[in-house]
Order: sequence, then C-alpha cells, then structure tokens
Amino acid sequence: MADSPDARVAVYLDFDNIVMSWYDRVHGRNSYSRDRQRIAENPTDPEIAERLALATIDVGAVIDYAASFGTLVLTRAYADWSSPVNAIYRSQLVGRAVDLVQLFPAAAYAKNGADIRLAVDVVEDMFRLPDLTHVVIVAGDSDYVPLAQRCKRLGRYVIGLGVAGSTAKSLAAACDQFEAYDTLPGVTLPEKPKPAAAAKPEPEPAAEETPAKQRSRRASRAKQQPPAEEDTLVPFDEIPPEDLHAAATRLLERALRLGRDQGDDAEWLHTSAVKQHMRRMDPSFSEKALGFRSFTDFVKSREGLAEVQESGHERLVRLKD
Repeated sequence: MADSPDARVAVYLDFDNIVMSWYDRVHGRNSYSRDRQRIAENPTDPEIAERLALATIDVGAVIDYAASFGTLVLTRAYADWSSPVNAIYRSQLVGRAVDLVQLFPAAAYAKNGADIRLAVDVVEDMFRLPDLTHVVIVAGDSDYVPLAQRCKRLGRYVIGLGVAGSTAKSLAAACDQFEAYDTLPGVTLPEKPKPAAAAKPEPEPAAEETPAKQRSRRASRAKQQPPAEEDTLVPFDEIPPEDLHAAATRLLERALRLGRDQGDDAEWLHTSAVKQHMRRMDPSFSEKALGFRSFTDFVKSREGLAEVQESGHERLVRLKD
C-alpha cells in the first residue's frame, strides 16, 4: 500500500511549524524565538532578510516527495498568510496548486489553532473521500500523534515529514513512514556566514606597576569576571553523528534477531524485508541520512554485525554469531 499505482494522497502542511523548525535548524536552536520580534517589525532589515533567505523552505521538494506515493488528491497549507515570513511563499504555493488555509493571528487562548484546524480537516476528508489511501502530515509537533493513530485505524497509510532535531520522536513512531526534510532530494543545509573578525585595538603601552598594584589589578579583574557556565543547549551542528550510527546499528541488530526468530530457522533474510521491518520499528530510519546510497551499503558497513550475500539481483543478509 506504500506505493501502489492507484494510491490517492492528501497532504497537510503545518506551515508555521515547518518554517520555524527549519529556521532553527539553519541558525541554531531557538533562533526563531529570538528573531521573531525583529521579523515582525522589519523583515526587510538586511540582516533579517539574509537570515530568512538562508532558511527558505523548498516547497517543491515537499510536494514532489508526497507525489512519489501516488496521485495528489488535495494539498493544504495552514498558516497566517498575512505574516511576512509566510507571505513570501504564497506565489510558490499557489503555483503548486496548494490550498492556502488562513489562520488569523492566534491569541493566548488559541495557540494551537493550526493543530486543531488541520486535524479536523483530515478527519473530515477521510470520511468525505473514502478512496483516500495516503495521508502526508508535514509537521513535527507531538500534538499530531492522536491524528496519525486515528488515520492508521481508519486504514490510511500515514507519512510524516519534519525537520531533523525538531520533530517529536512520538510523532515519527506514530506514522507508518517518516522522512526528515533535510534528506529530501535537492534540500541541503546552507552554510552559516562566518562573522567578520573584529579588529582588536592596539594595546596601550603599560605603565610601570609595582608588585602590589599588579596583585590588586588581578584580584579586581577576577571579581568582575563571572565564572563560565556550561552551555546546556547543544547546537544542531554539534550533535555527534556517531549517536545516529549507533542507534541505526542497534535497530539493525534487533530487526535481524527478530527476523531470524520468526523465520522458521531461516538464517538468510531479504534485505528489503529487513529494511521494511526497521522502518516499521522506527519510521524515522533512513540510510541516506547516515550517508549511504543504498540499504545494502549500510548493512555492509556493519560487517562485524551482519554479512551480505549477493546473487544476481537478490540481496540476502544474516546476523553473525
């Protein structure tokens, strides 16, 4: 059902969520919250305009990914389209036949307006369009977990799409398949512009000081300088990739053990079946996000854990003892 030729797909974009998440992915954690006021007041400010340009969402990449599952029946994007940060996308979205759903600026009592409106429309569309087979939710909020679960209970194949590092793990687990926006074809993480080095003032010639004055000056400087605090927020760029590789290795081992235990003592398993099992256990798994061109290359890189047997077009894998 994941890619049947007669599949009919509906796409729902929580546009504010994906724009803010990608802005934080490009410029660092909580960057959008810090720049929100400046963006609202003067989005044409040269510094803000440059930051917005670097964090531009490729809407075409999202639509094309959704279209790979079947015929697009409807595509809706939810946001306050009067906001400057969203208005720049209107022509791009209209050009791809996306239905723009206007959400007026939310007050404190309606901060989850996009979540509720999107969820209501999805449920209504599933009953209104019984031939709908796939639901694509472009967001990263854990509030969409019940929606994803309801879609699956109603027999739809649910695909999640969110920004790496800003998507709730529970949402990825609730979907049949999950993909990070960062891994879509044509999407690359832009390099941050390096700040210009400030010119250091020329040191003034030091006047002669007595030992007593030197001790007094050092003591005064130590009192004025607070102790350095350890930063608890790790920038996205500094998340060690080894953690992702270790998690993928554990996932592969678990899939191979389960496949061996449930395969009537068959040691060799088809790589396609193993990958499908891994995606069912963790829909966010992607060998391309780990730097591999194919799943077979990913398995071969774990030579201490598994061995691959290739015969023609057939690829088999088994767990090493």
